Amino acid sequence: MTLHLYRVLHQESIHYAVLKENSFYFVDPRNPAALVDAGRSAPVKDCSLLTPTHPSKIICVGLNYKDHALERNKPIPEEPLLFLKPPSALLAPNQTILLPPVSKRVDPEGELAVVIGETASKMNSPEDASKCILGYSCFNDVTARDLQDKDVQYTRAKGFDTFAAYGPCVAIGVDPADLGITTRVNGEIRQSSRTSQLIFSPTFLVWYVSHIMTLLPGDVISTGTPSGIAPVRSGDVIEIDIETVGVLRNTVR
Repeated sequence: MTLHLYRVLHQESIHYAVLKENSFYFVDPRNPAALVDAGRSAPVKDCSLLTPTHPSKIICVGLNYKDHALERNKPIPEEPLLFLKPPSALLAPNQTILLPPVSKRVDPEGELAVVIGETASKMNSPEDASKCILGYSCFNDVTARDLQDKDVQYTRAKGFDTFAAYGPCVAIGVDPADLGITTRVNGEIRQSSRTSQLIFSPTFLVWYVSHIMTLLPGDVISTGTPSGIAPVRSGDVIEIDIETVGVLRNTVR
């Protein structure tokens, strides 16, 4: 059974919560499935969605779908291509992606995010990595494509404030092996694939990254985007829709 764990702001306090009908019920994130009572709840309309966790680091994986590597005219990587986004780039659901004046082309990239639940360092095998995964979420690896093509490193192109949209929840108990992943702009499908097309699986990525840096609870590994990249403009509405996980929605300005 899948459990969807949210992080919300209510009356200037931050809570982890599960959604039931039109209310968020506040829960202990260490045991989110425990029964809660109505006295520890609030109507959805009185709460603001936050990013599901506040990661110490956001690790992204480039060219992890073969079709995306081909559309970028890049070779299929033999090992994961990693880069970092700063936590200052984080953006909650329903908030606005800001287009930087220095860029003439900004693209959304819909991705499955792995959310770390336990400290992971130098894992013995990819199979062991699953015990360190809390769940999965939606991620938009917003990219200034013209700057990415210009720069050697990805930091500037992918590190602007608001360029790491993440949410709306952590889906716990999901099998990530073959989930549909779709990116829509103003209701039109831009990207459509399945996570079965990933070159490197989520558990492999956790194992691999754990041999480079210690992963902490709340950290995010965003697993890469499929083909179909295209620019967005001010006023557009972007939706990252991942089967069983949820829909991440943000506007552009």
